[in-house]
Amino acid sequence: MSDFSGRQATGRTPSDGTPPPPVGSAPGTIRLSQGPGRWVLLTTVLGSGMALLDGTVVNVALPRIGADLDADLAVLQWTVNAYTLTLASLILLGGALGDRFGRRRVFVIGVVWFALASLACGMAPNAPVLIAARALQGIGGALLTPGSLALIQATFHPAERARAVGAWSGLGGVAAAVGPFLGGWLVDGPGWRWVFLINVPLAAVCVTVAVRHVPETRDPRAHGRFDVAGAALGAVSLGAATYALIEAPEQGASPAVVIAGVGGVLLGAAFVHLERRRRNPMLPPRIFAYRQFTAVNAVTFCVYAAFGGFFFLSVLQLQVVLGYSALAAGTALLPTTGMMLLLSARSGELGQRIGPRIPLTVGPLLCGAGLLLMLRVDAGASYWADVLPALLVMGSGMVLLVAPLTATVLASVEVEHAGLASGVNNAVARAAGLLAVAALPLLAGMGPEAYREPAEFADTFRRAMPMCAGILLLGALIAVLTVRSDVLAPSGPAPAKAPGGAEGAAGAEEAAGEAEAPPRCRAECRTYCAVTAPPLDPGTSVSGRS
Repeated sequence: MSDFSGRQATGRTPSDGTPPPPVGSAPGTIRLSQGPGRWVLLTTVLGSGMALLDGTVVNVALPRIGADLDADLAVLQWTVNAYTLTLASLILLGGALGDRFGRRRVFVIGVVWFALASLACGMAPNAPVLIAARALQGIGGALLTPGSLALIQATFHPAERARAVGAWSGLGGVAAAVGPFLGGWLVDGPGWRWVFLINVPLAAVCVTVAVRHVPETRDPRAHGRFDVAGAALGAVSLGAATYALIEAPEQGASPAVVIAGVGGVLLGAAFVHLERRRRNPMLPPRIFAYRQFTAVNAVTFCVYAAFGGFFFLSVLQLQVVLGYSALAAGTALLPTTGMMLLLSARSGELGQRIGPRIPLTVGPLLCGAGLLLMLRVDAGASYWADVLPALLVMGSGMVLLVAPLTATVLASVEVEHAGLASGVNNAVARAAGLLAVAALPLLAGMGPEAYREPAEFADTFRRAMPMCAGILLLGALIAVLTVRSDVLAPSGPAPAKAPGGAEGAAGAEEAAGEAEAPPRCRAECRTYCAVTAPPLDPGTSVSGRS
């Protein structure tokens, strides 16, 4: 079973004088039915649940944040994107840090970091401080999110890991599902600042349990330099492109916007060049030599770009145009996550039976139809006749596609690369949402004060939804043309090995694609509720050997 750097997730206790854990709580021996197993599950669910909640509750608070801080639309975009930017850029590096320095240690650092940044968000006196604190919050998320899954991998008995991962994903799904409702209740009650401040007591419990009950583990084979330069270059590239897209509506083609836009593209090219040349890159280019993996990530980018744009704008539409309270807006979106919580396991089974091509084609089309139905949601629209039908259609598409998408990502690579593949797929989805939140208001013609004017925002919302639907249509076309129906078949040889180095990776792509056969890796997660990115999933061999 692999971690997010692609190495085997083998655990051992540290040799720093720490007393060995009691029998039954040592790494690799813990069982879910025992007390130590329940403590590990509790702390990992609390940690990852904070990050999942943050990905859904903040959108509900955006109108109140804007009103309280006298902020324009660009500030609301940065409130979402500053967090996503650092999280997407550093999530792969966060997993590697845990392997080297201790998974529990890095997880605890991430939780504390996340809590302190959340405190800064809740006490922010102005928009620049809030945006900076959100960026710091994303760094904490990048440390704790992969760390929570890595703790389960390393501490549970091999026979118990699948159950533990399933319980972790299921309970995390509940957190994601209740996020918009909880966020709306907090915003309408004690205020939007409590959307962030609630993380502090949760983190205190999480850290206490982790320090007292979770054994430390490391990967003894973790070595080499960390790709800090690659992570920084990727973050600056995405940040520059995001700045250009967000500031363009107000500044136009100003020198700052042009320089940022061109610089983002050039830095992105420099990032690819750097990763191809480094001995231990954060994002090994050879992983994209697997043709199915590359194709499914293209589908992922389209799907989660549309999701990111929709969930950012729809909450504003419900509050600004229809006059919903924050609680009503958050509750209105529950059908989509509720359907995923209840039906994603069956969707995964369906994908195994019929193959992923049909779900990955029909799912985006259903989501696109749901977004087009949102064109009926205007001033005076009925929730039951207009909003709910659109959300049910979209939720059906999300249920149909997300579980098979994750399973296909894992099945597209060798088992030992499953953790890396999942981490890359998660980062791709977050980057897609980041760019969509930045670009969609620009493409739809939203001015800086659009969210204060119901009529103006409604007009631009009607222009944005067909754009999101078009992106989903593109994802469906990529799926039907490139995704193989037999990629999830449980029998047959594993995928062809990717080239060992960067040289020859592109040239070997076709050969690797021809040699690909139904692989022997499957997803362990059974519940998929996060709307911002696919779940991290360690994967396991079909034979059950991890």
